[in-house]
Amino acid sequence: MDGFDLVIRGGTIATASDVFDADIGIRDGRIAALGENLAGAEEIDAGGKLVLPGGIDAHVHLDQPEKGDLAMADDFRSGTRAAAAGGTTTIMPFACQFRGQSLRQVVEDYHAKAEGKALIDYAFHLIIADANDRVMGQELPALIEDGYTSFKIYMTYPDLKLNDREVLEVFSLARRTGAMTMVHAESADAIEWMTEQLVLAGKTSPKFHADSRPPVVEREATHRAISLAELLDVPILIVHISSAEAIEQLARARQRGLRIYGETCPQYLLLDVSAYDAPGFDGAKYVLTPPLREKWNQEELWRGLRGNALHAISTDHCPFCLKEQKELGKDDFSKIPNGGPGI
Repeated sequence: MDGFDLVIRGGTIATASDVFDADIGIRDGRIAALGENLAGAEEIDAGGKLVLPGGIDAHVHLDQPEKGDLAMADDFRSGTRAAAAGGTTTIMPFACQFRGQSLRQVVEDYHAKAEGKALIDYAFHLIIADANDRVMGQELPALIEDGYTSFKIYMTYPDLKLNDREVLEVFSLARRTGAMTMVHAESADAIEWMTEQLVLAGKTSPKFHADSRPPVVEREATHRAISLAELLDVPILIVHISSAEAIEQLARARQRGLRIYGETCPQYLLLDVSAYDAPGFDGAKYVLTPPLREKWNQEELWRGLRGNALHAISTDHCPFCLKEQKELGKDDFSKIPNGGPGI
């Protein structure tokens, strides 16, 4: 077969099931054939290279409003350009609701943010921060029917967190509709108490961010989220897992037959708590949530991926500039916007 618009020649193709040498014939923007000695109007020599499917980054934040005048450093154009440059061809950012907002309006607003700017494929998760009667009884069921079948809830952050009763309401709706709930599992009260004690003691530099959110607060919230999901027999995905203690909770749940899934991120696989010791204020670059952990946790994360306790790697791309944005917390780590780039 010939007459292709484009042929990628001589590469080693890696699919979900196999690795083999072949040419790829592309017609009308779609892969039309795999074979040998294919001919096309344009050819790319991939000899000696791996040819991979485009990546899917299923957890990113783009152009998301923050408190006050703070804005994320990437909109849909700059974020998707960066993604494409790294071989990622599909992203799943969040349409983030804050308390008092219509969830339907939030979704429409995010589509407007992406329209005409996104350079690759995208789909939206939802963030549920206001589980009121209108949202749970009307808006969210209708959006699930429209195809928005995954949403994230927070167990921390004052503007986003749900209490346990609200978490149960969300889990119950997910069970009825077949949707998937993603959970940011950290214990809000423990974090707020720890932060207050550190600030009162004058421990305000970026490195104390990690001390304010030790592994135990991730472990406790992970255990609690799993327990609530077990109560309702509903699958959930615990996102951006950073510590061996949280992985242990997932592994135990799965050994008991619970449908609990886990995600981790490159920053936890490759960076560690020593990054907070960077000179000056540079440690603020690594103020993200959960924080970086002791280096020994990395091998436990890799073991979790190999052993089916963890099931996904996403970036949790959440970019803020060091100047004028991260520097809002120059004198108090708790005021540093949480997040880092990675898309």
